Amino acid sequence: MSEQRISPEDRQEQYRDLFNTTIGEVISHAIRIIGADPSLIIPAGKILRYQKKAAKIRAKHEKEGLQVPPVMIISITSRCNLTCKGCYMHARNENPRTEMRPDILTSVIDQAADLGVSILVIAGGEPLVRADEIFRIAQAHPTILFPVFTNGLLIDEQMADTLASYRNIVPLISFEGLRHETDARRGDGVFDRLITTCHLLSSRGIFFGCSITATRANLEIVTGDVFIRQMTDASIRVFSYVEYVPMTPGTIDLILTHEQKQNLPGILTRLNQKYPALFLGFPGDEAYYGGCLAAGRGFVHVSPSGDLEPCPAASYSDANLTEMPLKEALRSRFLQRLRDMPEVLTESAGGCALHENQEWVREILSKT
Repeated sequence: MSEQRISPEDRQEQYRDLFNTTIGEVISHAIRIIGADPSLIIPAGKILRYQKKAAKIRAKHEKEGLQVPPVMIISITSRCNLTCKGCYMHARNENPRTEMRPDILTSVIDQAADLGVSILVIAGGEPLVRADEIFRIAQAHPTILFPVFTNGLLIDEQMADTLASYRNIVPLISFEGLRHETDARRGDGVFDRLITTCHLLSSRGIFFGCSITATRANLEIVTGDVFIRQMTDASIRVFSYVEYVPMTPGTIDLILTHEQKQNLPGILTRLNQKYPALFLGFPGDEAYYGGCLAAGRGFVHVSPSGDLEPCPAASYSDANLTEMPLKEALRSRFLQRLRDMPEVLTESAGGCALHENQEWVREILSKT
């Protein structure tokens, strides 16, 4: 009997189902880590149930020809209180552009929730310069998960008290490794200040984690026992490893080697088995999901000025959310063309296949 051939559409549906399953497994893992703490496990259970409901909403839209990603990354500001080496936002040169007004930002979040987006990642710049808006948005959508990537330096006693009221916000504090690595990129004394921030969050029972830019130089350190034990001792329960993208000229030597990139998924699997914490990689194992998850296959990015982009490291767009509804913007011909050819973006030298294939992406954008 000849093997039944799977159409490209059916294959992409399989990969989307796989990614949806992965999201559910990640949230379930987080619930196991939380344990019996009712102040955390009850809202986490609601978020897990909503994720399953949202997947059905997205499936309905897909049958109608609209691809809604489960994850949306929103960089709500280009402002920051630090000037870290190799910052992708500095490389994007967003500063001269106007940020989305509070009412537009709120509308974008509302639209995303209505369309079935499960997870809204809040990034920057330093997103906590717009903390009051983040709190209002999280309060309006208690079943949506809001990971907030922050340098952690704006979290004081008062803000920690407020964060404790929003169990669907998960602060992810930026570390580059131990004291030497963190201070070298972020400034003298930053590491110790961040440990203090961790104690502020821990003392209030907040579920939080750390975000690590994984480079060729620090990968062994940030996946090593010494670093992980110090972080878990500080009550960190999520480790998000973001592969370095050489947005800044002259930093190509920081990208992971091919061997490091190939080994990272296995390393994270072993760490998940060994420690009572959640270990995640971004962009993750692209080959496992049939190619790059950007452009709406798994996630999409919104810039501070409202451009709907494939991902944070690929600042190309043909749709702006200050000018059109999210539902219309997701029908972008540019994003659709990228989604139609994920196999082109399966492998990359750096942390972003789109960034590695910039000329190809620009060509597609020019044609659409």
